[in-house]
Amino acid sequence: MGAAGSEAATGLVGRVDLSRLVNPSSVAIIGASDRPGSLGSRTVANLLDHSDFTGTAYLISRSKKTIHDLPCYQSVLDLPESPDVALLVVPAAQTLSVLRECALKGTRFAIVFTSGFGEMGEEGKRAEAEMAQIGRESGMRIYGPNSPGLCNLNRRLGLMFSPSFHLDQFAGPIGLATQGGGIGRCFLQAMERGVGVGLWASTGNEVDLTVADFIRHYADDDAITVIASTMEGVKDGPAFVDAALYAAERGKPVIALKVGRSDYGARAVASHTGSLSGAAEVNSAVFRQAGVVEVDDMDELIDTAALFARKRPTGRERIAVYGFSGGGCALGADAVGNAGLELAEFSDKTLARVREVLPDYAAVANPVDATSDILTRTEIGYESLRAVADDPDVGLVLYPFPCDYEELTEAIGASIAQVQRETETPILPVWMSDRLGPGYDELVKGGLVPVRSVRNGTAALRRWVERGRWTHQEGWRPLGVASSGGERIVHTEPTAKELLGRHGVPVPASGVATTADEAVAVAERVGYPVVLKVVSAQITHKSDVGGVAVGLADAGQVRAAYHRIREAVPAARPDAEVGGVLVEAMASAGLDVLVGVSRDPVFGQVVTFGLGGVLVELFGDVSRRLLPLTPDQARALVDEPRCAALLHGVRGGEPGDVDALVDLLVNVSRFVEANAAVVDELELNPVRVLPAGQGVVALDAVLVTAGSVEATQ
Repeated sequence: MGAAGSEAATGLVGRVDLSRLVNPSSVAIIGASDRPGSLGSRTVANLLDHSDFTGTAYLISRSKKTIHDLPCYQSVLDLPESPDVALLVVPAAQTLSVLRECALKGTRFAIVFTSGFGEMGEEGKRAEAEMAQIGRESGMRIYGPNSPGLCNLNRRLGLMFSPSFHLDQFAGPIGLATQGGGIGRCFLQAMERGVGVGLWASTGNEVDLTVADFIRHYADDDAITVIASTMEGVKDGPAFVDAALYAAERGKPVIALKVGRSDYGARAVASHTGSLSGAAEVNSAVFRQAGVVEVDDMDELIDTAALFARKRPTGRERIAVYGFSGGGCALGADAVGNAGLELAEFSDKTLARVREVLPDYAAVANPVDATSDILTRTEIGYESLRAVADDPDVGLVLYPFPCDYEELTEAIGASIAQVQRETETPILPVWMSDRLGPGYDELVKGGLVPVRSVRNGTAALRRWVERGRWTHQEGWRPLGVASSGGERIVHTEPTAKELLGRHGVPVPASGVATTADEAVAVAERVGYPVVLKVVSAQITHKSDVGGVAVGLADAGQVRAAYHRIREAVPAARPDAEVGGVLVEAMASAGLDVLVGVSRDPVFGQVVTFGLGGVLVELFGDVSRRLLPLTPDQARALVDEPRCAALLHGVRGGEPGDVDALVDLLVNVSRFVEANAAVVDELELNPVRVLPAGQGVVALDAVLVTAGSVEATQ
């Protein structure tokens, strides 16, 4: 399909090898210090005291002879070799000159901690543009600015100034890529409940290297199995989608939290990193299409990524709820249902075993209330939980803990951890109490990563199961073509329909008339009844200016309508150039839908589908996809909105021709793909969907391009 194509923010094309960045053999700290509490001192301590760094460290300070018993150099230019990584702990005013020295020295990667650039306004953006130019001209890759650095916890390496690096070191299978530093540190500190992060990159303002670069790196890192990300903006939409799809092809799910989705959040993002936040609805649609699991908050990001790290879903998982509190079990069962998940149905063997070991008054059908007896008789809790976890219909066990009973819940936690070691079915504990007792610690030590509320647990469960159902379209990539920037052309409706018709989009039989006699001749050729519409590139909403007449059944009605339109339109819009009147065959009755294409500034061309006419604005019930569309994607686009039920027939209603609608969507996609650099806006509203087997027809068309359009396929 389309090429994955726009260049990176700096213009450097293709994938970058980050291995010497995340595991360097030599590191230069520019701005090294021994002043307690300073950023330069913390950076030195993190690398030399709190890391297992076995390479060569070079300390650069203009005021010190030695730091940490190592000699200091005046400049990076004085070093005996070109360092793999330079850490810039210098004021903003010195950053560009230091970067130039790094480039002259042949430094491979420069990490710029300093803030005060693009997030501060136009002057800062100009400085970032100069940074990017330094990188382009030298081949040095730039990380940041406005970044706390990165840490490779699987190798116990900290290239950062954080005062918490020595505390937050819990290695694991999750690759974390964030733009913000504090929010990434929040994820790291989920280590307190057993969430392990192998490598964390916090890319800041992304003058060069972006989150997408690290997603690709994690996809190739055998020690990383799950990728988590928080983003304030996406600098290169097609590159991000390509990276997410590459990760999916490597079997590694991407879990993402996109902030800046509200107007308030978007303004906060602009002041923080200067990123373009993008339309929230488009972001979400793109994420779904690329298999990215979108979450709504940090706790959900952590819970969901941790669940994926434990086991990959198939999408067919059904849930068992098990616990020692009847209320907790009922709450869990409700949450499962409200999340759109299904409770498992136990086999006769499972039911028999659970009945055998639990007391008579226990509830043994799903949900299982094992009663408080298991608090003092952990062996029956172990046996019954093991039977539930081993049931063939159970994909995961949700285990609510409403309260802490100290040594009693400690024994239960140890028993659950024992069951988890003996079964492949994930057990998800929900620790609901604010008191984190020894039972909680047993769950953490057992690798069960307890969540803190039933709602959070089922939210993660829903994301987990839904991602298991996602199917990757092999080889698909977004168009990723920037606008040509040519002269803006608003095509008339007849021109737009002619172009689309040549690309297989069904349009009514029609003709343009400049006299009443010509209008009658066209009407008799296409067949009555007909519709008349004014032809003008300046008029989009034709009915608002008296430019439309429908249901015309004979020559007299056509003549009268023609004259009414030619009189009404100039009176309402004297500025508009009128190129005649379009005469079209009137379509049979059916369901009207909208098909629209717009150019998103971040991701490229996006198609929108929903109910036609004014209903789309009233209900906002639409679905979106990046172009190009495969037939399967087009069908999923049609089936996604709630209004899809109308197309398939409601309460005995006649179904519409969905197959023909899917064909139209694919042909619209092909038209845009053939003219990707110039198509900025396309709207078919309405598209009349006729009864099954009778086809579809685009009744109206608006086309705006940045240059001329290819006339044929």
